[in-house]
Amino acid sequence: MDNKVIFEHPLHEKMRTWLRIEFLIKQLEENKTVNTANALLFFHSLSELLEIVERNDVRGDLYKELDEQKQKLSTWLNVAGVDSNLLETLLERINYIQNQLSKNDKMGQSLKEDRFVSAIRKRLTIPGGCCSFDLPSFYLWLQQPQTYRNTHVTIWRDSFLTLYQAISTLLPLIRQCSIFKPFSCNNNFYQNCTDSSSLLRIRLPLANSLYPQVSGNAARYAIRFVHLEPSLNDKIDTNCVEFELATC
Repeated sequence: MDNKVIFEHPLHEKMRTWLRIEFLIKQLEENKTVNTANALLFFHSLSELLEIVERNDVRGDLYKELDEQKQKLSTWLNVAGVDSNLLETLLERINYIQNQLSKNDKMGQSLKEDRFVSAIRKRLTIPGGCCSFDLPSFYLWLQQPQTYRNTHVTIWRDSFLTLYQAISTLLPLIRQCSIFKPFSCNNNFYQNCTDSSSLLRIRLPLANSLYPQVSGNAARYAIRFVHLEPSLNDKIDTNCVEFELATC
């Protein structure tokens, strides 16, 4: 079986924000052992995550969506054959996260008040602005033992712990609400309507080197398939492109 790659496209602004948050959280996790090689990657992700939280009502939107998911899951409690223990555990987790969201009305506030982090954030938009002569405190911090840096990084990451818990619970639930189905299209183009979906998931064979360009909204969408090498677009099979699609 060929290796396949999954592309995701949001169909409304809230999903767009959640996918970006998930992406940035993954970047933080991959670079959480901060050193001179990856420090700027970590702080760029931290800064961008804080900016998203500052500009959007992330907490309120997540709470409402988790509530909708909880109502959907609750309808399965009395259905024969359903793993009720697993379901109740998931419902308890959602209740816990909602409770934490209610308490945490100012996500990332501790980061905004951290003078060390704020100094770095101000220099990130300047090309090369985090050099040792620009931020000697940052340079000195990077020379400290790894255990010293880890202590600070853990505190900074924990400021988004509830956000991480909410996103890592919500998005899998949304993704699992639909399964992949095979489709094909002619002339590299496919379009269809949806029933208030929030996310498109498109699975393609990696060997084909195709990626989707998607436009649309929760009611209607269109997909154009493009080759990774622009010069080869004219050579894509004009008769049929096969792919798998899940509308979540």
